[in-house]
Amino acid sequence: MSAAAEHSEETRVTPHLISIYALCAMFVVATIWPVNMGVLAFVGAFLVGTLAAGMSTKDIIAGFPGGLFLTLVGITYLFAIAQNNGTIDWLVQLAVKAVRGRLAAIPWIMFGITGALTAVGAVSPAAVAIIAPIALGFAARYGINPLLMGLLVIHGAQGGGFSPISIYGGITNTVVAKAGLPLNELFTFFASLGVNLAVSVLLFFLMGGRRLMGAKAAVAGVSGGVEVPHVRVTQPQRGPQAFGDAEAEAFTEERKLEQGLDDPLAEGRPEAEATGGSRIYQVLTLVGLVALAVLVLAFNLDIGFVSITIGLVLSLMAPNLQKRAIGQVSWPEIMLITGVSTYVFVLEKMGTIGFVGNSVAGLASPMMAALLLCFIGAVVSAFASSTAVLGSLIPLAVPFLQAGTGVNPVGFIGAMAVSSTIVDVSPFSTNGAIVLATAKGVDRDAFFRKLMGYGALVTVVAPVVVWLLFIVI
Repeated sequence: MSAAAEHSEETRVTPHLISIYALCAMFVVATIWPVNMGVLAFVGAFLVGTLAAGMSTKDIIAGFPGGLFLTLVGITYLFAIAQNNGTIDWLVQLAVKAVRGRLAAIPWIMFGITGALTAVGAVSPAAVAIIAPIALGFAARYGINPLLMGLLVIHGAQGGGFSPISIYGGITNTVVAKAGLPLNELFTFFASLGVNLAVSVLLFFLMGGRRLMGAKAAVAGVSGGVEVPHVRVTQPQRGPQAFGDAEAEAFTEERKLEQGLDDPLAEGRPEAEATGGSRIYQVLTLVGLVALAVLVLAFNLDIGFVSITIGLVLSLMAPNLQKRAIGQVSWPEIMLITGVSTYVFVLEKMGTIGFVGNSVAGLASPMMAALLLCFIGAVVSAFASSTAVLGSLIPLAVPFLQAGTGVNPVGFIGAMAVSSTIVDVSPFSTNGAIVLATAKGVDRDAFFRKLMGYGALVTVVAPVVVWLLFIVI
């Protein structure tokens, strides 16, 4: 092909570049202003699809991810029910009571609880919002390093975040399966859990954990039950938009908690007691969560339909208590994920995904291309939503993985998943902002600088480590 022909070929990719620039603009706008990126993505899909790709609105709407929408609604609806009937509070109380004054165990209890919550379907910021105020309250009372406690809460949430029935896991596995790539759900889950656990162990010993070992404190109420404050996890969206001004949103919720306002269980407690024993209802909720895992993993049933079915059964047991559950579904997150997925569909139809994949595959070293993608995921996710990054960057990498570059798709997906979520310790991310806002008895500016320094370190180091572990080795 002549030089003129090659130049002409390059000029015809302008629509691809427009769609990429639009995606970058969405990340920037959603980071700077309190605007849900899902709204931006739907508008972007409409404008780019019609103006740059010549698609009809009917074609664009066909890209709406109905199955993923049902999955997200189902698992967040079920989790809202578990929150409303006190099951989550009960589990937290049992876990904290098990510490029995062992200070070194408290950070790990918090790590385990947040991991369990995200593993069964909680959105990561929601799980952190439940546990962070409790964990940092314990840290202030017993002289535990608040940075250590906050980081273990976040790493715990990310560690459990890629279970097959979780939000992150559902997004990643759906994208990979749709692309026809090799899928290993458990590898991605254990890759995330293993890396976050290893980092947490290192942090524990570097941030005063050794001093806590062997130390004990009188934990009030151990013999009769530990008093754990209730924290709202699922709620209708109010104030700053999700994934916009996350720090302001977390700060607002903290002020309400400190003032004792807005307790979502206050209205429902009499109803819960009238259902024949709230503890029985909570046990049945646990049975429902276990049944969800069994039916999805062992019998390969659709997680969306199963979770909504279990949620309906639990709602019928106490309809007045659960009448608010559908309003507590994480609609901002669902809007974000479905909007980004629709925009990615437009990118796929107009050939942008193939264009990016071929461009990456054309780099001199496929291994370096994989590292570059992991870095992009980490840097963008440190300032924006991890769910948006997973929903957009993994599809962009599909042609690169399908091109026979020698990069193991299973290992690459694990590396991309970890590098795009472990950076949520950044104070510019939702999780980091929640920890910053709920820290007790600390210099906010100094705490912010420590979080920012650690977040920058993880953003630089984590992609290299996971690239070596899951792709090179």
